[in-house]
Amino acid sequence: MKRQVIGYAYVVGDLLHKGHRLHLKNCKALCAHLIVGVLSEKAVLEKKPAPIQTLADRIEAVMDLKYVDCAVCQDQYSPLENCKALRPDILFESSSHLDMPANNYMKSIGSQIIVMPYYSEESTTQLKERIKNDKANKSIVTKSTA
Repeated sequence: MKRQVIGYAYVVGDLLHKGHRLHLKNCKALCAHLIVGVLSEKAVLEKKPAPIQTLADRIEAVMDLKYVDCAVCQDQYSPLENCKALRPDILFESSSHLDMPANNYMKSIGSQIIVMPYYSEESTTQLKERIKNDKANKSIVTKSTA
């Protein structure tokens, strides 16, 4: 029996949007089993503002996606430690990442690195800004004015 390919991708997963779904759908199309690392708050804070949702909520939301076979905590922004523990056949990186420290390790164990496109049309940062601006621009609606 042929061994099935295991892929590893990672996300913050805060306020899941179309960019997340497209990324994970495309990753899943290239492997039989997709494991997704969901960054802990500590990991997120290495490069970005804190997520709104808890880690548990973000892991559950990622697990609910039909493209995801397993979601795990990733406690550093770099996927290196999880890649060492899981030894996936493919590491999916994002074209938005300038630093990819797990790549040398993945090559050393004979695994692939596939750089996936970043969907700049939709990001959590943009979504948070839109929500903040919409809130600031709208008056309060009460039952009597609705």
